[in-house]
Amino acid sequence: MRGQNFDVIRLSTYRTACKLRFVQKRCNLHLVDVWNMIEAFRDSGLNTLDHNTEINVSRLETILSSIYYQLNKRLPTVHQINVEQSISLLLNFMVATYDSEGHGKLSIFSMKSMLATMCGGKIVDKLRCIFSQISDSNGVMAFAKFDQFLREVLKLPTAVFEGPSFGYTEHSVRTCFPQQKKILLNTFLDILMADPPPQCLVWLPLMHRLANVENAFHPVECSYCRSESMMGFRYRCQQCHGYQLCQSCFWRGHANGPHSNQHQMKEHSSWKSPAKKLSHAISKSLGCVPIGELPHPVFPEQLEKPQDSVPHTVQPKPVANNMNNTMFMSSGVPTPTQSVLESPSRLEEEHRLIARYAARLAAEAGNSTQCPPTDLSFNLDANKQQRQLIAELENKNREILQEIQRLRLEHEQASQPTPEKAQQNPTLLAELRLLRHRKDELERRMSALQESRRELMVQLEGLMRLLKAQTGGSTHSSPSHGAVCSMPMPIRSTSAGSTPTHTPQDCLAGLGGDVLEAFAQGVPRNLRNDLLVAADSITNTMSSLVKELHSGQPGEEWRHKGQA
Repeated sequence: MRGQNFDVIRLSTYRTACKLRFVQKRCNLHLVDVWNMIEAFRDSGLNTLDHNTEINVSRLETILSSIYYQLNKRLPTVHQINVEQSISLLLNFMVATYDSEGHGKLSIFSMKSMLATMCGGKIVDKLRCIFSQISDSNGVMAFAKFDQFLREVLKLPTAVFEGPSFGYTEHSVRTCFPQQKKILLNTFLDILMADPPPQCLVWLPLMHRLANVENAFHPVECSYCRSESMMGFRYRCQQCHGYQLCQSCFWRGHANGPHSNQHQMKEHSSWKSPAKKLSHAISKSLGCVPIGELPHPVFPEQLEKPQDSVPHTVQPKPVANNMNNTMFMSSGVPTPTQSVLESPSRLEEEHRLIARYAARLAAEAGNSTQCPPTDLSFNLDANKQQRQLIAELENKNREILQEIQRLRLEHEQASQPTPEKAQQNPTLLAELRLLRHRKDELERRMSALQESRRELMVQLEGLMRLLKAQTGGSTHSSPSHGAVCSMPMPIRSTSAGSTPTHTPQDCLAGLGGDVLEAFAQGVPRNLRNDLLVAADSITNTMSSLVKELHSGQPGEEWRHKGQA
C-alpha cells in the first residue's frame, strides 16, 4: 500500500476511502457479495453463537477458506483467484486490526462487522445487515450495540494509519443520532445514507462511490494537467467558469490561474452530454421532471419477533426480494417470512406500510409545485410543441450541413490548377497541341539556319585570309579548298531577345580580326560587294527567324487569347 502513494491525497476522507478500497481489492473481498457473506456466516454456524464469543485464528482461517473456495466456484475459469494468497492477506489484516495485543482470538461481532463492511455489494444491503446485528427483537436499534459497532468498524481507518481523523470517541454515537431516541430501520438508513453522512463514517459511502466510478469516463480536459479525458470523479468549480479538475489533481490540491483551493467544488460521478442537459432543462422548466427515487426502499417498521437463539433479521418488502429473507438464518429454522404469513398481524403491517407510503407521497406532493389538473392539457401541448421545435431545428441543421458540404466541393473544383481545366476542354487542348507542334518546327528550322550560318562564316573567314594574302604580294599562291574549310572560327550565340541591324559593319561584328582588317585595307569592289551581300542575307534571315520565333511563342498566343 505504501507503493500506491496515497499519502499525497490532502483530504483525509478520500485518503481513507482509497486505502480501504485498495485493501478490499487486494484481498479480493470486492468479489464477495454481502449475501454470499451472510450465507457463509450461516453455513459456519455463527448465528447460533453470542456476539461476544471469541474464536481462534485457526477457525477464522477455516471460515475465510470456505468463503474464497465458494467464490472460485462462482467465478468463471478464466477469472479464478489465488485462494491461498487471498486467505493469507485477509487473515493477516484482520489479526493486525483486531488482535493488536497478540491473544490469537477475535470476537464474532468484530469479524462480522469487518467482513460486512469490507465485502462487495450495495451499501443499503450492508447497512441492513449491520442493523440486524445491533437491533433488538422489536426492530429498534440498541445504542449500546451501535456503540460497539462503531468501536469495531473505526478500527479499520486506524489500521491504515488514519486513526487521528476517524478514530473512536465516546461521543460518536450521539454525533450520529443527536436527537432520536427510538431508531428504526428506515431512520437508520436515512441518517447513514444522508448527504453528508455522520462525520465518523463519511468514508464508508465514499468507498462505495469510488467502486462505482472506477470506470466512469468524462470527455473533458482537466484545467490543470491538461489531460484530454478523465477517469473516476470529475470536479467542477462553482466560482470559476469552465474550470474542471480530474480526481488526481483535486485530491492533490493542484490549482492554477484564478482558481483557489478555497473555492467550492462540485463532484460529478458521470458525464451528461449537452443534449441530455438541454432535455432535462426543458423538462424542468415545463414541470415535467419525475419525482426522484428514494435513496433506499422503505421497509416495515415493526417486525415479527424472531425465533429463539436467532439474531434479529431485517425484513424486506412483502412481495419482492424474497431471497433477502435468508439473512443470518441457520439451517432447519423457519424464516421470518413464514412467520409473517402465519401471523394474524400481517394485514395490520400492510396497512401501516401503505399509510407510510401515502404520507411520504403527500409530503412530496405538498413540497413540490404540481400543476393543477386544468393545466395538464396545456403542459402536454407545450411539451409537444417543444418536441416539434427540436425536430425542426434538427432538420434545419441537416440542411445546413448538406449545403456546407456542397459549397466545399464546389470550392475544391474551382481551386483546381489550370492544366487540369484545359484537359477538360477539347478546344483548348487542340490549340495547345498545335502551338507545341509549331514551336518544335521553328526550333528545328532555327537549328538548321544556325548550322548554315556557321558554315558560311567559316568559308567567309577563309576567303578573307586569302584576300589578305593576295594584297600582301602572294598573288600566285592559292590555298587549297580543303585548308580553307578546315580553319576554326569562334561563333558567338545571339540571344532570342536581340534584334540584329542591317549595316555591313554590324553584321561583321562577330567575325575575326582578319576580316575587319581586310576590309579596312581595301578589297576589290566586286569581291567586297559579294561578301557584303552574303552577310546581309545571313543577317536578314536570322532577323526574320528571331521575329517569327517571338511572334509564335505559345505563351504570347495564349496570353492574346486570354485577353481576347
